[in-house]
Amino acid sequence: MTIRSFFPAIMALLFSAYKLTAQTVAVTSGWQLQDAAKVPQSGETVAQQGFSTNGWYAAIVPGTVLTTLVHNNVYPEPLYGENNRPDKIPDTLCRTNWWYRTQMSIPPSYRDKKIWLHFNGINYTAQVWVNGKNIGEIQGAFARGIFDITSVVKPGETATLAVLISPQPNPGVPHEHTIAQGMGKNGGITAMDGPTFLCSMGWDWIPAIRDRNSGIWQSVFLTATGAVRIKDPLVTTDLPLPSLNTADVSIAATLENVTDQPQQGTLQASFGDITVQQHVQLSPHSQQRITIDPATQPALRVKQPKLWWPNGYGPQNLYSLQLQFTANGKISDTQQLSFGIREISYTTPASTDLTISVNGVKVFCKGGNWGMDEAMKRIPAARLETQIRMHQQAHYNIIRNWVGQSTSEDLYALCDKYGLMVWDEFFQPNPSDGPNPADIHLYLANVREKILRFRNHPSIILWCARNEGNPPAAIEDSLQLLIKELEPKRLYQSSSTSGRGVHSGGPYYTRKPGEYYVFTESFKTEIGSFSIPTLESIQGMMPQKDWEVINDDWAEHDMATKYYRNMIGKRFGEVANLADFVRKSQLANYESFRAMYEGRNAKMFHPSTGVITWMSNPAQPSFVWQLYHHDLEPNAALFAVQKACEPVHVQFNEKEGNVQVINNGPATIKNASVQLSVYNLDGSTALEKKYTVTAAPAVATDLEAVPWPAKLSAVHFVKLTLTDAQGNTRSDNFYWNTLPLGADQLSDLEKLPPVTLTATIKRRRVKDTCLLEVTLHNPTTHIALMTHLQLHRQGSDDRVLPVFYSDNYVSLVPNETKTIIIEASETALQGKIPLVKVDGFNVYLKPHSGPDAAISLNENAQVSHWPVTHLPRPENSTPTK
Repeated sequence: MTIRSFFPAIMALLFSAYKLTAQTVAVTSGWQLQDAAKVPQSGETVAQQGFSTNGWYAAIVPGTVLTTLVHNNVYPEPLYGENNRPDKIPDTLCRTNWWYRTQMSIPPSYRDKKIWLHFNGINYTAQVWVNGKNIGEIQGAFARGIFDITSVVKPGETATLAVLISPQPNPGVPHEHTIAQGMGKNGGITAMDGPTFLCSMGWDWIPAIRDRNSGIWQSVFLTATGAVRIKDPLVTTDLPLPSLNTADVSIAATLENVTDQPQQGTLQASFGDITVQQHVQLSPHSQQRITIDPATQPALRVKQPKLWWPNGYGPQNLYSLQLQFTANGKISDTQQLSFGIREISYTTPASTDLTISVNGVKVFCKGGNWGMDEAMKRIPAARLETQIRMHQQAHYNIIRNWVGQSTSEDLYALCDKYGLMVWDEFFQPNPSDGPNPADIHLYLANVREKILRFRNHPSIILWCARNEGNPPAAIEDSLQLLIKELEPKRLYQSSSTSGRGVHSGGPYYTRKPGEYYVFTESFKTEIGSFSIPTLESIQGMMPQKDWEVINDDWAEHDMATKYYRNMIGKRFGEVANLADFVRKSQLANYESFRAMYEGRNAKMFHPSTGVITWMSNPAQPSFVWQLYHHDLEPNAALFAVQKACEPVHVQFNEKEGNVQVINNGPATIKNASVQLSVYNLDGSTALEKKYTVTAAPAVATDLEAVPWPAKLSAVHFVKLTLTDAQGNTRSDNFYWNTLPLGADQLSDLEKLPPVTLTATIKRRRVKDTCLLEVTLHNPTTHIALMTHLQLHRQGSDDRVLPVFYSDNYVSLVPNETKTIIIEASETALQGKIPLVKVDGFNVYLKPHSGPDAAISLNENAQVSHWPVTHLPRPENSTPTK
């Protein structure tokens, strides 16, 4: 599946991104877009009924300007090949004003009510007109626009809405990513504009987006209220730790009287089987902050509360709170929100370093950085849920919202659902990547909006002011006051790279596994590795002419360096072609991403308290820093992380050479056993040893160093299996290794003989979900290394995406059998029989077909399927030996 074929399906789902209440009317259809330079009329005229829009483009809302222009075939898909170069998509788009226009039907039920028009997000400035009247302005990408349009519309009739979008004032001149020029400097003057998508000027993981993501990028909708409306609700919870038997819930909201008359009525709050209320009197055009808590409402002391836990520590229980203001027997306004009951602390008695505890249990933080959810903000809920679910599958429990570039309601709601804590940031980059905001008032207004909108999400664990630097004093002092006013419970962290044992700073390249065990900081917010996609993902992101030469197309997708290509050749043997590069890169993906976490596991809470990879989610099709590709196909990195971050884990310490058991839970694991097996390159057993272990909670338990046998092949394999007292397998792990530890020569892996696996496949349907059970068996006396499964539609080369695999890139020792569960949408199969294609480092397959599913060898991924090119750079076609 190519990027070009992938996005029509994504855009069809776009309007599902915002969940609306029953009283809300979405304004999603009929939108049109035009360059403001081609519209000489004023806003008063453009927003009138009957204004001619001949020649305007059908617009996508929510969406950016460039999204609409690509949808209308004005420009090609920017993220494919080198389509994003300025000779194909001009950089003038980010210096152009744009008109959006649509018609909206005002419901008859809104009669005799206050009518409100809402914008959940525009970029960068919006002037809004309704029926020829200028009703106001929105500034900054993270501010809402909420306008009273009662006087300019009539219930039961159609109104005209026109929005003039102006891009950020300092879009900058981007650096073009090429082999000759490299990735260049990150960001730049764009940071002066503060609350915007500053990375869209170009970073070392994303090229410049030509409109800088200008447009109406979030939802537009209508609501209606009576005389009193409810604003900015807040739910806080307290647990009397260590007891979890009760929880105090406090509820606050601002009530606003929007009329010229005094109002009185009742604010009612309900969740679960609890309902409380409070009588309120409001003067004309006044606001009053109301708080209801257990001191006056004993029902808010909840017995046996259902708690919210991070992924891996317990269920993600959520409560639905219904707020309602009633006056004279009529409902004036309602608001509904989800919240979780949980208690967070940030230090332990033993250390002042940042140590997250939830509900009294220490949480070893393992997660990924999100630079931006998608380069062009194409983030429908279905796509976003797949991304977050893959993080849950990887056993992550935290993501970092770098510089707040992925701020949206859907993101937080999905993190609540899947147990991903959020390290959440405001909108300033590293000081070396751009200047401070020029308009501090605007910056702080967007920060205030962000906190007010999202603070009820239990997933948010802290607010961080700036990436890799402290804010200027004027902003820092104001943020301190803002947090004190709006955020009574969460930690405020000034910088992502200083204070409380927190440090950023990489490294950001692939290293040998043992090197990931050497560190001093306790909480690591950035450390990264190259992460090469599957062969099919690479083929889908660029034209065939660029597959076998590392050229400017590769640089556009974040690889402009010789380092990685040369490292792969040195460590695993000279690269024959792209298929061979991908095959060997999956080894590097797996060992580096696994070691990134296992190195921290080895010192869990002594001193390590958290590690967040740079990055887990790609904003564009890329060769670096990701668990899965932009097309949502995972590579080996995801399954390596899934292994390393499992709640109970057995690992081989690739620095010290000993075996360790990692227990992330709060209870001791007693009378468990670890089986250690060492295999020679030819598959023969060199060592078998068994250990009995008791693993204390929240610590790494060390076993003895591996007693290497005298006769051992230079390259060999280590297999570990942890079983509990009842004989259940809790964890297994498999390593390729050399001695002495840390040696860099693994090219003997190319001497592995080919292994032909046998397989069976069973299909089961659960509603619209296709479940495939694939059982692989190694009938030989040799090792089958890094077996990779990939779901296709039979009779087509198209992959099915997205897909969830219970495991992948698995290695099988002689006579071993493994079963993998594959989950996909029946709709995505398009009525075709599912075909699982298999490849691997030295893996072949005996094909197997059934009436409703099949499994076969992936011929496309075989090195021998393609000519030998040695994958050169254009200025040097001679392979490096």
